[in-house]
Amino acid sequence: MSSPGERLKSLGLRLPPPPRPAGAYVPVVRAGTLAWVSGQIAFEAGAVVRPGLVDRDVPLEVAQGLARQASLQALSALEAELGSLDRIQRVVRVGVFVASSPGFQRQHEVANGATEVLIELFGAAGRPSRSAVGVAGLPLNAPVEVEVLVETG
Repeated sequence: MSSPGERLKSLGLRLPPPPRPAGAYVPVVRAGTLAWVSGQIAFEAGAVVRPGLVDRDVPLEVAQGLARQASLQALSALEAELGSLDRIQRVVRVGVFVASSPGFQRQHEVANGATEVLIELFGAAGRPSRSAVGVAGLPLNAPVEVEVLVETG
C-alpha cells in the first residue's frame, strides 16, 4: 500500500500553505504520540471561502467541499509540525462544526466531506470517531470548521 503522501499526489491533491494562528493559540499541539489540530476553516487568497450559513447561504454540496478543504488545511498544519504526513498512524477523531440556518439537520452529511478525504488518504486508519455539530455562527462567518486529532509514530 502506498504512503499517505504518495496517495495525496496520486489523487491530484495539494495541501494549502500551513495555517497561521489568528489569535492566542497554535495550529498543532502534541502530547506524547497524539497531535491535536486547532479548528481549520477553508481559506483561499487569505479570505474565507463562501461565508454564511449552510442551507441559507451555502448549499450542502458546497459545504461538503469546504469541509474537505478544511481537512486538507488540517493536514497541512500536521505536515508542518511533523515533517511528513507519513508519520500519521491513525486519525483518531474529527470534530466538524457547521454554521447552520435554523432547521438544518444534515450536519452529518457536511461532515462526510471532512472525513471521506481522510479515508481516501489513510485507508482504514483514516476512519475516525466523529462529531458533527450545528452552531449559530463560526469565526469570520465561515460555514464549516474542522478539528482533527491524530496518533503519530
